[in-house]
Amino acid sequence: MSGTRQNILVAAGEVIADVGLEKVRMRMVAERAGVSTGLLHYHFDNREKLFHAAMLHCFEHVAEADYLADPPPGAPPATWRLARYIDVQLPTSAELGRFFRLWRELLSRASHDEDSRLLTVELFRQLREWIAELIREGTATGEFTDAHPDRTADLVLALTEGYAERLVIEDPAVTFEAARTDIWNVLRGRLGLKGDQPARPL
Repeated sequence: MSGTRQNILVAAGEVIADVGLEKVRMRMVAERAGVSTGLLHYHFDNREKLFHAAMLHCFEHVAEADYLADPPPGAPPATWRLARYIDVQLPTSAELGRFFRLWRELLSRASHDEDSRLLTVELFRQLREWIAELIREGTATGEFTDAHPDRTADLVLALTEGYAERLVIEDPAVTFEAARTDIWNVLRGRLGLKGDQPARPL
């Protein structure tokens, strides 16, 4: 991907997260990216195509370092990676907060826009597949008890999605630590998790 296109996608994600898709104008994105509106239109015909591309770019790169990090020495790898997944599926930083505001925009459009619906279904499929594979790995190594990987992945998605929604809107009844602990306790029973919940990296 060219540097210009990447800058545009990052800028679009920031602007849409800040003001919402309906208020975004292509000029605003061009100014944030430091390009002309003509160059922006060269890469993207309209606001919807730009939004979908920005959403996909953010999905692929948000919290990338957390996903790719190696477990600390002695840590059960699948258990540690599951804990990291839960952490980055809750909006605990400015970067994750922007991603979840974009995600909410996509979900709101998915009910009446077919392209948005298809993109949403595909992103959920990727998340479900990643979690299910992690559960299979943990079961094979004895870290997890035998559980239906796909159904457990759906449970993880439902739990993280629900808590993330409330954290994004700053619901005073929900805190990150409470959400993290509650999700882990549900999975502890489902997967037979042993030991304490892995600490969140600083």
